[in-house]
Amino acid sequence: MEQYQIRDIHLAPSGHQKIQWVKNNMPLLSGLEKEFEKTKPFEGIKISLSVHLEAKTAYLCLVLAAGGAQMSVTGSNSLSTQDDVAAALADAGLKVFAWHGATDEEYNRHIEMCLAHKPNIIIDDGGDLVGLLHNERPDLAEEVWGGCEETTTGVIRLKAMEKEGILKFPMVAVNDAQCKHLFDNRYGTGQSVWDSIMRNTNLIVASKTVVVVGYGWCSRGIAMRASALGAKVIVTEIDPVKAIEARMDGYDVMKMEQAAPLGDIFVTATGCNHTITVEHMRKMKDQAILANAGHFNVEIDMEGLEAAADEKRESRKNIMGYRLGPDKWIHVIAEGKLVNIAAADGHPAEIMDMSFAVQAMSAMYIKEHYKDLEKKVIDVSAEIDDKIARRKLESWGIEIDALTPEQETYLNSWQI
Repeated sequence: MEQYQIRDIHLAPSGHQKIQWVKNNMPLLSGLEKEFEKTKPFEGIKISLSVHLEAKTAYLCLVLAAGGAQMSVTGSNSLSTQDDVAAALADAGLKVFAWHGATDEEYNRHIEMCLAHKPNIIIDDGGDLVGLLHNERPDLAEEVWGGCEETTTGVIRLKAMEKEGILKFPMVAVNDAQCKHLFDNRYGTGQSVWDSIMRNTNLIVASKTVVVVGYGWCSRGIAMRASALGAKVIVTEIDPVKAIEARMDGYDVMKMEQAAPLGDIFVTATGCNHTITVEHMRKMKDQAILANAGHFNVEIDMEGLEAAADEKRESRKNIMGYRLGPDKWIHVIAEGKLVNIAAADGHPAEIMDMSFAVQAMSAMYIKEHYKDLEKKVIDVSAEIDDKIARRKLESWGIEIDALTPEQETYLNSWQI
């Protein structure tokens, strides 16, 4: 079996530099690395990982390898793989199968190559490793103890598999951990989406109308940051409770067909397909800008747009323009793919420090408990969330109060 399939191993020095930078800003993973180097909790264990292959992910891989894991790595999005980072991991001795701009065929081949070393633990982002294993390589399932899923879309896919009774091993819903979705999805997505939109358009956000599609944790962050940048925010939703929350957070709430003519910038983050259709785009202003912050490029109907457009041309690097009718241009960033990672650097290092600490400790949980776990989607334990939160506060030099014995007795009693 090949040790790696990457663009150019000579790019490794640049990748090492990027990894060192994020390491300097990821104290939780750095602490785990020191522990793992001593205890070797993953000694002899094979881990296959498919996450956006940039510096922060690479550092997670190196931390797991420091714990003795035999790592096989690929990317979870063809546009988010950074070739110098992939080269750095290969240079460090890890199995790596990914390159930027892979075709669908190449992408799937890299996933299969990542699985070929017969993993015991899977770390996934969006469910592509698990999906390919179930659909094309079910023979590998006997070796898999379980795995961890990073993102909302992947958890949705896993729960559908569990409901159908076809999930072959337990999967930890890392996305649902408090130390993941409350911070990664909200603050990480909120900042990184606008970082990408602003650097790719070089336009001001203040004074514009931003339409945020959905109001889950990612969308909350996107709306919050848009408002802080001076935009007027409109939210579209299908969930009445989330719609109320958006309204009480100060945003206008309406149907997409009403929002379409009003928006200057549209950002989707729902995990569902065709949340913006061609019919919606026909109602938009000339020069409207569309971006997707969901895992897959299905939220904006790109196939429909390609078919409906009278003309198509590159508007700017990472931005494609589509002419609908005689005098209307719609601009889409990063082909409708995950905008904050396909056309930028993804979440800040400090945010991913928390998320990847959840990943590492959840992988430990699988290793220690897999024999007792059902073939279901399971929650991250409260103990893991608490441990990571306390370590995060410690890294900031923050101390918090603790309950006194008297208070514990009070809270656990039904009598006042």
